[in-house]
Amino acid sequence: MTKNPFEEFKTFSAFNPDLPLDQIVQSTEAIMDQIRWGYEKLLEEEAKELVWMVQYNTIIKAYEVAEKYVKEIDYKAEDIEEFCFAMENTRRIPYLIPGPAGIYISALCNYTKEEEIALKLSELKTEINLIGFRLPKGKRLMIEGDTGDFTGIGLEGGELVVEGNAKNWTGAGMKGGKILIRKNIGLHTGEWMMGGEIYVGGRIRGLGNIVEGKVHERDKLVFPGKMRYPNLYY
Repeated sequence: MTKNPFEEFKTFSAFNPDLPLDQIVQSTEAIMDQIRWGYEKLLEEEAKELVWMVQYNTIIKAYEVAEKYVKEIDYKAEDIEEFCFAMENTRRIPYLIPGPAGIYISALCNYTKEEEIALKLSELKTEINLIGFRLPKGKRLMIEGDTGDFTGIGLEGGELVVEGNAKNWTGAGMKGGKILIRKNIGLHTGEWMMGGEIYVGGRIRGLGNIVEGKVHERDKLVFPGKMRYPNLYY
């Protein structure tokens, strides 16, 4: 039988409204300790692979490591937002690395019990990559602020809303669901997209090689369009 990696954190593992305030605070801190510890373990296990940003197999491997730790934590959607804020605003989290951070946050979002998750990333100095990776059907993830590369890749049917801009490779390999970017988006949008829809409120700098699905720019359908594989769209 596999040992629970968070056994030492069980003293205050869940929120209880009947607890005194000091114990509620301890409970919340214990949950954040677990979330932080899982992220640190991901960094330790994947430290040699931090140049893997375009290597999909390595992204999958890192996600499986994140899953292993996330599944053992009893947390809420609000704890994910607190973790995001803490990444740049506390010395207790050693490194904010956009790729692993995005993988870990995505795993937290995918496994939380809540169907709707709202994350305020507008105050972060670093744009997080890979937000929304494998977001499943039935989940709605709303991001306040901008996101980095590989936003919503491998989306599995959920709905991802970004109130700001997104960079390159958004929606790459997505299988279904919907991505809505309120402002502008970068290159290779929808690369090897297999289904679903991408809506962009601003401008699309470039489309990727899309297999199936739909891409809209400012309420105009740009894929499918006259060109099967338009590399740049201005």
